[in-house]
Amino acid sequence: MAKSNLTATSVKSVSQPGKYHDGQGTGLYLRVDRNGSRFWVQRVTIRGKRRELGLGSFPMVSLAEAREQAAENKKLVRAGRDPLAEKKKARVMLTFQEAALKTHAEVAPSYKNPKDAAAFLSTLQAYMFPRIGTIPLAEVTSADVRRAILTAREKTPGIARKLVHRTSRVFKWGIAEGMCTGNPSTGEALALPRLQTAVQHRKALPYKQIAQCIEIVQASRAGTTTKLALEFLILTATRSKETREAHWDEIELGDDGGFKGTTWIIPKQRAKMKRDHRVPLSKRAVQILSEARSLSDGSSLVFPGTKHARPISDMTLSKLVKELGFDADVHGFRTSFRTWTQEQTKYPREVAEAALAHKIGDAAEQAYARSDFLEKRRQMMEDWANYLSGATSPVVVKLKI
Repeated sequence: MAKSNLTATSVKSVSQPGKYHDGQGTGLYLRVDRNGSRFWVQRVTIRGKRRELGLGSFPMVSLAEAREQAAENKKLVRAGRDPLAEKKKARVMLTFQEAALKTHAEVAPSYKNPKDAAAFLSTLQAYMFPRIGTIPLAEVTSADVRRAILTAREKTPGIARKLVHRTSRVFKWGIAEGMCTGNPSTGEALALPRLQTAVQHRKALPYKQIAQCIEIVQASRAGTTTKLALEFLILTATRSKETREAHWDEIELGDDGGFKGTTWIIPKQRAKMKRDHRVPLSKRAVQILSEARSLSDGSSLVFPGTKHARPISDMTLSKLVKELGFDADVHGFRTSFRTWTQEQTKYPREVAEAALAHKIGDAAEQAYARSDFLEKRRQMMEDWANYLSGATSPVVVKLKI
């Protein structure tokens, strides 16, 4: 248990579990847990009873901020007041906006994409704060939330759906913190009228036009890496982000060091379905990797963008397809592949769906049917590549990656 005054440097570097007193006469100390977490605690005596007040965690609360709060609490105690009771009263009186900001601070680290965390707050700021932001959290009614959501729906129906969930998160936080007792932003409480919207599918080219699309892309003035990335995406029927962020350590070579048996393993951290997705690579796909290797910027990315160690942007691929006159989305190439398997092959549905990393069947079926049909898919992807190239004889490829 340290007795000397704390410093900003010592607070930042301390790692040994224990209590580190500040020595300022306020009862403030830093508690370091075995897992490395650090919390500010103040020991005071309120009406003859010894109490410990939590002042927050470091580094969210700095040493200077902890000292300031501890000094303020000390003044309240000397005046015969209870900091705990007053803090609770102040928290109960938080407005919706204040509660939303605190909720955002807690949930933001859980988002993998910082843009999603920013969107959580920005949509509340744009649509909810102007209408209910100043109302105490406990006084907001379902009617208040409903009116705000319906107004947002008139402008942006898609955002309105997300607003219901994000607003609900604020009230769930408030309930957990003891600031309110109910959640007025549930589907049942809001009773929103059903929104009639037509399903918008991603635009896709007929599979018979894909080969021509690849030829035109290859003949364009686009960067070589961009051309290779788009063709690789088409050949593997993968998602844009999966291809653009592919890394060399995800490629497993075949036993002979060549094309045969070469597999790309998309780790679950990057796969949409949150599980590893094995992609068998065709001869042409392996050839693309060899070409991409010669253009490497020295980073681990297979298809780096113009900035070092940064992947090609999704807009780069989308813009290329559109500028070349094709009315299709990049994601639509997956649809083209799936339609080809239906109309031009006899591969079973489950094999084709496995190529797209889709789950099929109910939970019970998924629990027992654990094969990803890798070897069957390997032949299917080779057939897809041959269809696109019109090849009738095998291409000999020696992989150099």
